[in-house]
Amino acid sequence: MHFPNIDPVLVQIGPFAIRWYALAYVATILAGWRYVVAMVRNPKLWAYRPPPATALEIDDLILWLTLGVIVGGRLGHVVFYTPELIWTNPVEILKTWHGGMSFHGGALGVFVAGLAFARAKKIDALRLGDIIVAAEPIGGFLVRIANFINGELWGRPTTAPWGMVFPDAGPLPRHPSQLYEAALEGIVLFCLLRWATHRRHWLNRRGVVMGLFLAGYGLIRISLENVREPDSYMPNFPFGLTMGMMLSAPMVLIGAWLVWRGLKEPLPPPIAAEEAHLAPDALAKGADEPA
Repeated sequence: MHFPNIDPVLVQIGPFAIRWYALAYVATILAGWRYVVAMVRNPKLWAYRPPPATALEIDDLILWLTLGVIVGGRLGHVVFYTPELIWTNPVEILKTWHGGMSFHGGALGVFVAGLAFARAKKIDALRLGDIIVAAEPIGGFLVRIANFINGELWGRPTTAPWGMVFPDAGPLPRHPSQLYEAALEGIVLFCLLRWATHRRHWLNRRGVVMGLFLAGYGLIRISLENVREPDSYMPNFPFGLTMGMMLSAPMVLIGAWLVWRGLKEPLPPPIAAEEAHLAPDALAKGADEPA
């Protein structure tokens, strides 16, 4: 199969270009924001603990997380993949429009931003993390689709009938690994977390949803690294490891620990029936755990 060769620029007006990749980030922020607000306002999800934050606090949180994603994603790419920029061309670090964003760096940026917000607002950081990660697969799907449109981050050579010949990747058909990631990191992981939040009601258990996300993403990323072509400028790590595998392994361990810890922790008594009529934003003000 030949790559469909979609123009990565949606609209070009003089020197100003609107790219699919940038739109993916904008759509992720907007859709994730509304999804988290909808969860906070859904009283069926908060039988034992009130929401960790109000809808208005989530509105404020979005700016913090946006900065965390952009700064963390860019710095993560530099530190993990192109550290030579620090001493050879530090100005290039600021040129995010040239590409180069790391998921793991973005995740660390979101972690720092979320923790700082939780401390500033005196919110339980673990429970805030639970609602943040529930929306992350939306971005996982959209950004990977944008990677595919850009014809970047292609997979290893394959003889599978769905292998694609990507521009600038040589004549061999390759795994469309961006689509694998969109399906698994996006759709499958979203469904898993949706099951945890809306079926199992694990938002009432501190850190479980966050742990499920970390472990789930880590396992998916490690498995897909076997079909994803490593960046040409990366060294050959021993045992066939890749940078993505090594950065994802701690996520699996931390995530498994959070799930074990959260499921072991006893639930508080159910929220009193007389409080059921209160608006979720009012209930959130009574969050029972400190930051």
